[in-house]
Amino acid sequence: MKLLLTYDISNTKNRTKVATLLESYGYRVNFSVFELDIKKPKLEALLKSIKKLCDKHDSVRIYAFSADTIEKSYDLNPKRPNPFEKKSSYVN
Repeated sequence: MKLLLTYDISNTKNRTKVATLLESYGYRVNFSVFELDIKKPKLEALLKSIKKLCDKHDSVRIYAFSADTIEKSYDLNPKRPNPFEKKSSYVN
């Protein structure tokens, strides 16, 4: 599954833990936005870990993308890879 995960976590320590966790599953495209290409069992394990780090006022949102939607997606910065293109880091 190709997903976009965004978060807004108020506790700095927990926010850092979530970001570190997500870096092992996908690619950061913004401070609190990650592109994930992940299978359902791994996603379930990831979400279980994230839930432990969130409180009731935090927000974690997940958007699923089809191949057709990804094909139509792009970044205005030509130096960055296309959405869901696997790169270890983005060049500014």
